[in-house]
Amino acid sequence: MPELDWHAERSDLEGLAQLDRAPEDEGIDLRAVRLYRLGRVRQEMAARGIGAVILSDPVNIRYATGIRNMQVFSMRNAPSRYLLLTAGRSILFEFTGCLHLADEFETVDEVRPARTASFVAAGPHIAERERAWAAEMADLIAELVGKGATVGLERLNAGTALALREQGLTIVDAQEPVEMARAIKSDEEMKCVIASLRATEIGVGKLRAAIRPGLTEAELWSVLHQSVIAQNGDYVETRLLNAGERTNPWFQETSNNVIGKNELIALDTDVVGCHGYYADFSRTFHSGPDTPTDTQRELYKVAHEQVHYNMGILRPGMSFRDYANEAWDIPEKYYANRYYLSSHGCGMTGEYPYLYHHGDFPDAGYDGEILPGMTLCVESYIGEDGGSEGVKLEQQVLITDTGIDLLSQFPFEDALLR
Repeated sequence: MPELDWHAERSDLEGLAQLDRAPEDEGIDLRAVRLYRLGRVRQEMAARGIGAVILSDPVNIRYATGIRNMQVFSMRNAPSRYLLLTAGRSILFEFTGCLHLADEFETVDEVRPARTASFVAAGPHIAERERAWAAEMADLIAELVGKGATVGLERLNAGTALALREQGLTIVDAQEPVEMARAIKSDEEMKCVIASLRATEIGVGKLRAAIRPGLTEAELWSVLHQSVIAQNGDYVETRLLNAGERTNPWFQETSNNVIGKNELIALDTDVVGCHGYYADFSRTFHSGPDTPTDTQRELYKVAHEQVHYNMGILRPGMSFRDYANEAWDIPEKYYANRYYLSSHGCGMTGEYPYLYHHGDFPDAGYDGEILPGMTLCVESYIGEDGGSEGVKLEQQVLITDTGIDLLSQFPFEDALLR
């Protein structure tokens, strides 16, 4: 991958951040991407004997079909749009007034208006609405795959799921087949991942250039938002930019805290960007104007060591348990504030698998296999319990047949590595 000028405007990346119907001359065969993803879901359904799934998570609808529509709204108002998928049929039930959004998408055989089965939509008639919705879906599923089918569900209110089961269907969780489908990326899909990363890196470059004492955390963080949206990315999933004492512990929401002189500024991108793909890397900066302190450099160098050590042990065929056993040992003084994961899957959002630290594996971990085609984010947070500051670093990589390819290219801070 070519080196980028982080202070330049877009040039060779022009056009990579367009809609999912973008022209093919951008170098991404988006039709092939969509058909691959749809086939992956059907393959994982068949492997588990699932005759139909009803997907209501908008990220999963987009994965299976390529169709983007009010993604954050749909997460909050499920099920306002949903997809019924069988081995031979794909029917999208779309939000009122939005049926046209599926035009020309080869991944959808039919579009129907959604019957919203939520209390907000139905009020005191919610139970009646849920039973009517379940009866309609059960009849349709029986027509497509037969009576008493095994149906995978996700993100439906409890009454709706119970009403479906009363229709004689065998209900299972749809999360497993969809997550397993999403875990393995095609070569063409990786072009979407890289497009999202490059656009996000441009935004982070602008954020870095805007750093100065006196800005609030929110003002600085908004620079990334503006760039991501201008490049037709979707949204930022978390609020993780903090400065100074608010870098320790991690997971403090971005606020109106004013950035002071010579403070660390920690960022986790968590961008749902171009083509709906997650650009997830972390960097920590220094606000200046003076040089970083010895303590700040030590924190940074330790986090840098953790990320690169754990990148170095990743290999195809490695078990999750072996990864936990071989991963970098966190020094005791940083252990209490460790990031909750060592690495995690990444696609359209953070996803399967979660790879845990050695000490957390007995209680939280599960086994599996690191496979070619997985994209993983290797994490580090280093800060002492009760310390004044902390450092967040993270790299996004692709597992290949022989090792890894580094995907995130944004540079580290020379002044903090000296």
